Amino acid sequence: SWIFIEECKDPKSVVILIRGGTDLIVDEVERAIHDTLCVIRDVVEDEKLVGGGGAPEIETAIQLRKYASSLGGREQLAVEVFADSLDIIPKTLAENAGVDQIDTLMKLRASHQKGNKFAGYDLDAEDVVDDMSAIGVVEPTVVKIQAIKSSTEATSMILRIDDVIASQRSAMPPGGGMPPGGMPPGMGGGMGGMGMPPGMM
Repeated sequence: SWIFIEECKDPKSVVILIRGGTDLIVDEVERAIHDTLCVIRDVVEDEKLVGGGGAPEIETAIQLRKYASSLGGREQLAVEVFADSLDIIPKTLAENAGVDQIDTLMKLRASHQKGNKFAGYDLDAEDVVDDMSAIGVVEPTVVKIQAIKSSTEATSMILRIDDVIASQRSAMPPGGGMPPGGMPPGMGGGMGGMGMPPGMM
């Protein structure tokens, strides 16, 4: 049996009752509600929003390429590659919509070059929209910042691991055989290293 207390003036806690035909459906709904509550929390704590549809990634990539042109050597290459990695988001959106990735990317860049910083790809319209916020497609800024930070930290960790793997390893005998110099003293013969008993030769 359940007891429902509704329409409280100042509730200190709220319970969401989830029902479903199977445990799998209930788990999926629970995860969806949890994600929704996290987004609401982020918006309440930080009221800054950016356009969706790959708009912040394209704009950040454009600004990074401008910054890369002021550098030289390996630093310039690193910044350019970082900018290229941000293009994955709008390219993935285009791929999921079944449209050409390169054409979509070029349209987005052209729109941003005109000053449309909120330009992104709209899956419903299947085309580039100059202002995603005008159609209500927005994302919390804190989520985007955290995504870039987390991916950068993960990449740095992988690069450090690669350095460890590439380091020189200690010399080992081929095939896992005996170490150089043969078998240690007292380990010759059979019978667990005891050697052959006298008179058995």
